[in-house]
Amino acid sequence: MFDNAALLFVLSAALSSFGRATGFSPLGPTSMVGRSLSSTTSITELDMMMMGGGGVAQSPPPPTMIEKKETFHRSLLAAQIANNSRKKEVGVGGKNDVVVDPNPVNIGWDSHRAVDKAPDSLVRPGDGPDGNYPMRARFERMLREAQISITSEIEKIDGGATFREDSWVRANGGGGMSRVLADGAVWEKAGVNLSVVYGSMPQEALQAATERGVDRARGMAPGDRVPFFACGLSCVMHPRNPHCPTMHFNYRYFETDGGVWWFGGGTDITPSYLNVDDMRHFHGTYKDVCDRHDPTFYPKFKAWADRYFVIPHRNETRGLGGIFFDDLNDRDPELLFQFARDAVNSVVPAYGPIIEAHKDDPFTPREKDWQQMRRGRYVEFNLVYDRGTVFGLKTGGRIESILMSLPETARWEYNHQPELGSPEAEIMDAFKHPREWV
Repeated sequence: MFDNAALLFVLSAALSSFGRATGFSPLGPTSMVGRSLSSTTSITELDMMMMGGGGVAQSPPPPTMIEKKETFHRSLLAAQIANNSRKKEVGVGGKNDVVVDPNPVNIGWDSHRAVDKAPDSLVRPGDGPDGNYPMRARFERMLREAQISITSEIEKIDGGATFREDSWVRANGGGGMSRVLADGAVWEKAGVNLSVVYGSMPQEALQAATERGVDRARGMAPGDRVPFFACGLSCVMHPRNPHCPTMHFNYRYFETDGGVWWFGGGTDITPSYLNVDDMRHFHGTYKDVCDRHDPTFYPKFKAWADRYFVIPHRNETRGLGGIFFDDLNDRDPELLFQFARDAVNSVVPAYGPIIEAHKDDPFTPREKDWQQMRRGRYVEFNLVYDRGTVFGLKTGGRIESILMSLPETARWEYNHQPELGSPEAEIMDAFKHPREWV
């Protein structure tokens, strides 16, 4: 096993160098598992904490969205660099100083300030673009309640460990709360992070973030920036027992100036060993959630998850999927709010019984090694293909929140191949050939 602090950054740098030398693009138009790939991750502070994503509302985004999202990424990175340069010119003080920027262009964590307790609400009427303030406030409140509920239930299942909470605010508005459980009886590491973000983006970034961006940007002067608001809850849980799967979720709400808004999110599961009944329970729970709101949701969002969570250089998926959606704005926002609330509140019913069933299963050193190797795949996806994570690392973000999604330990063995007919080979087939569970 290797220490993440050194190995993960070496891994990211090596793969980046490989891409420059060979022209290989991790966001190419076709995946090695025979499904269309798309770079669908919105580059927001929310995504830095998880793994969130982006796309279009009614159907998976076309290949042209790859170029759009790359433009979005480059624009925001350039804005961050320019903002950092401006701070140096005016002489920012000590490392704990908070810079109040009247024209904020960054969406990173460089201006965060730790507080003992977060305000009752991080959403304020006067902050950010004009928009649906009641929805912003309701979404934050809903996510706060979900954060409390989920962490409470996870503590009960763990049976001893508790979540540590860190809170912060930002000078230009917003802030967040991280809850992290470490070294528990059941979970080696579990984190549930809430974030409220205000900032501004170039018009090109708006056009990359949503297909409605071109229309919404009409009438704006060249160079005008687009204010935005984002609120989200992200989570990753890494259990000790290799027969207990890792779970990730992220649910978010986004607004920009000019009335553009959308919901995004999803929940997915990453087991080390295949238990068909567990997958039927997990996917069945989310199919029931989707069916309560729109019967077309589950097949559409399940397929989207299968496309997004792909590791092209490994010719396999990160896990066994779930649901994934973004840029969802095709109906009354109240209906989508209800769907997002139902989905986030179904995390424990979908995941908890699986952990309860397997947390005390016996396991061998070989099975633990395999779990560590699958965690290595998790690290590869998050550092190389999760563009929110990469953006955060390159722009000096709040490192503890950005890397919260990573396991504490992982393993890489040279040219490891599962033995034919083994349980490891069985789940590898599922990683290479996504299947229907319900």
